[in-house]
Amino acid sequence: MKILLLGEYSRLHNSLKEGLELLGHQVLLVGTGDSFKQLPSDINVSSKIRKRFFQNKWWQLVYHISGYNHYKKDVYRNLLKILPQLTGYDVVQLINEDAFGIYPDDEIAFYQKVFDQNQKVFLSACGEDTYIIKYYDAGKMRYSILDPFKKRSGLKNESGYSYKYLQPAYQKLHDFVVEKVLGIIPSDLDYAIPYRSHPKALPMIPNPVNVDKIKFNPLKINYKINIFFGINRLSFYKKGSDIILEALENIKQKYTGKVHIILAENLSYDEYIQQYDAAHIFIDQLYSYDQGFNALEAMAKGKCVLTGAEKEFFEYYHLDDVPAVNVLPDKDDVVKKLSELIENPDRIQKISQNARRFIETHHHYKVIAQKYIDTWLKLMK
Repeated sequence: MKILLLGEYSRLHNSLKEGLELLGHQVLLVGTGDSFKQLPSDINVSSKIRKRFFQNKWWQLVYHISGYNHYKKDVYRNLLKILPQLTGYDVVQLINEDAFGIYPDDEIAFYQKVFDQNQKVFLSACGEDTYIIKYYDAGKMRYSILDPFKKRSGLKNESGYSYKYLQPAYQKLHDFVVEKVLGIIPSDLDYAIPYRSHPKALPMIPNPVNVDKIKFNPLKINYKINIFFGINRLSFYKKGSDIILEALENIKQKYTGKVHIILAENLSYDEYIQQYDAAHIFIDQLYSYDQGFNALEAMAKGKCVLTGAEKEFFEYYHLDDVPAVNVLPDKDDVVKKLSELIENPDRIQKISQNARRFIETHHHYKVIAQKYIDTWLKLMK
């Protein structure tokens, strides 16, 4: 099959592409690199204006005065330039309804042209979108990424990215995409739960992880336990970073000389994975029921990961062993879970082994790629 993957935010489409190619399919991935992450793609349509000093300064000034985002327009122009290459594909999949982060009307115009050239289109429910934000905003989850904004009125500026999906322009984008696609495929439980009653929702397909590229490194714990946390300032509160940093300060004082805390901030993907190589414990996001992509890749490496691993997660995968430690968006809970691990290093090593086995069993990129093929073909008949 000839497959077009549009957009990339984590590494889902890259790992899926690697699995699909292993199965003998032809794949083209178009993306922007997603800002500082610099995620790879076959065609990069990101704006190059930021690299041109005077142009960048001018358009920053225009943005601050008028709110007009020329960078988004530049991405749109780049997308239009490559349209002749985006034709004749058996399957097109969007990573998200807002796959390129440009103005909604421009995104609709681009999608319409791509959809006209390629009839079989699917949507990945991966990340925030209009349907998911509405579900979270209605308080239907025990907790969600919107909780920090609901509880703290001073975070209005930080909440803009999430709540923009409730604006009419993004509702229009959502309606357009949902009408056109054959089906919506959630990538983990944080998206599958909101979408379970949606008429176009398909069964969840877990994130693919390239276990051939990511080698398992058995943990060696001598005296100090290394704890890693990566900070993304663009999603600081949604990830619970403020809670985690406060908890880590408590741990540092409680276990002086016994722990080494590694903090990394706004790194590219390649730099990020190198930074946590020495870690025993890896902390990811708190407002989640399932593991995000960073957590999954850390688990594949054999790290003991603290993140979302709620009861719904254990029920879905029918697990007895613990492959990841569930932490609540609560400082005391983070301190408690970390303390238990620091005082029981054998447990860290056991969870490390469980984690790798879990990834190989449930997230193997070749197996996941085949699940996508089977799902696509079923709806294309």
